[in-house]
Amino acid sequence: MTKGKEPMKKILGFASLGTAGAAAVLAMSLNAAPVAAQEVTLYKNPQCGCCESYADYLRENGFTVEVKPTHDLAQISREAGIPDDFQGCHTAFLDDYVVSGHVPIDVVNRLLEERPEIAGVTLPGMPMGSPGMGGAKQEPFKIYTVEEGVSPTVYAVE
Repeated sequence: MTKGKEPMKKILGFASLGTAGAAAVLAMSLNAAPVAAQEVTLYKNPQCGCCESYADYLRENGFTVEVKPTHDLAQISREAGIPDDFQGCHTAFLDDYVVSGHVPIDVVNRLLEERPEIAGVTLPGMPMGSPGMGGAKQEPFKIYTVEEGVSPTVYAVE
């Protein structure tokens, strides 16, 4: 090999390393899984099908979900700090947080990224068009904070 081609070979070698590194970083960001938690325990009423659909939704977004049917859902939600009139259709525990109801994945991931000092979030009831529910979205979803002894406040609107 001639001397003149050696520097160009080194430049191309370093350039390809940089490109490969950038491609790896891009691939990781495009395939970003949930920020902190991968495992979810979801409590639901035994006969509820939309809760199973929400569990599937979480799985499709990178979580491993264990579904636990129970007749004590309201009590589990209360013990997690969720007031009765703010309880969702099911109650999930992931990382250090509770997520009640059909909360959109963007809000779940935001919770895990921001790590606020709250117990979790809740989307009360069973809003049409929310993840795991059928039908068309009727209005923006209001997702509330859950904090022991503190009235819920709006955490996100989707």
